[in-house]
Amino acid sequence: MSGAPDRAPILEVRDAELRFGERVVWHHLSLDVQPGEFVAVLGPNGTGKTSLLRTLLGQHRLRSGTIRVNGHAPRSGDRDLGYIPQQRGMDRDTPMRGRDLVRLGLDGHHWGWRPLRRTDRARIDELIDAVGAREYADSPVGLLSGGEQQRLRVAQALVGQPRILLCDEPLLSLDLHHQRRVAELIDQMRRSRDTAVVFVTHEINPILPYVDRVLYLAGGHHLIGPPREVMTTQSLSRLFGAHIEVVEVGGRLVIVGGDDHPHHHPHVDDADEEHLDAYLPDGRNA
Repeated sequence: MSGAPDRAPILEVRDAELRFGERVVWHHLSLDVQPGEFVAVLGPNGTGKTSLLRTLLGQHRLRSGTIRVNGHAPRSGDRDLGYIPQQRGMDRDTPMRGRDLVRLGLDGHHWGWRPLRRTDRARIDELIDAVGAREYADSPVGLLSGGEQQRLRVAQALVGQPRILLCDEPLLSLDLHHQRRVAELIDQMRRSRDTAVVFVTHEINPILPYVDRVLYLAGGHHLIGPPREVMTTQSLSRLFGAHIEVVEVGGRLVIVGGDDHPHHHPHVDDADEEHLDAYLPDGRNA
């Protein structure tokens, strides 16, 4: 972790509870995230991973507890936050080029277009190159594939140089090469700029070399700690209240047992698809 533990946290969650109607999504959640820290958020479908990001973005309100983002309550349009959403298709007739989508990360909160400074144009070009989108940067975004659009969304989230980067399954539509490329880019940025990263994922393998801690959500409860402490048979069995076997098969960490299909609430993580698998690079144990 590049953030020093004795500094003030950039994100503070205190005894937080999120509900939708009578359903408790998670409760008694307390978490400090330091500048430059990389936190992976894992868990089954419907356990509130995406909802956590939406709460940090000011889109959901807590039932109780508090959240502070860089010293203030969550709010919409927060320039301290960068956000990479889950991949969504765009209308083929969207009147926007690839580079225009990236530019929204700089001035999308303003009405209308504003003249760009030379440094802004250079930053846009730099990130377009970094995510491998140069060849289609001037093409209409609606004609691009889902993976091509997602690479541009990654550049959009990074171009504003946020203090905290929220990632909601950003690697799903990318091939293995670009998964690694994007994961490395996010890691480089958080180390060079002390940007905290909160990364929701079902597959930990592409980011495992960079993860400082794991937040595992399940059944309204949670577990927080380094990967080698959280991703174990003993830890996950306690969390689920049932025997969960964590086994390594050919370098792949597989979680066996528990409720693979928990009750799904229509307001919680609608786009999630749970695979209850975590992967380890080069056959290493977590």
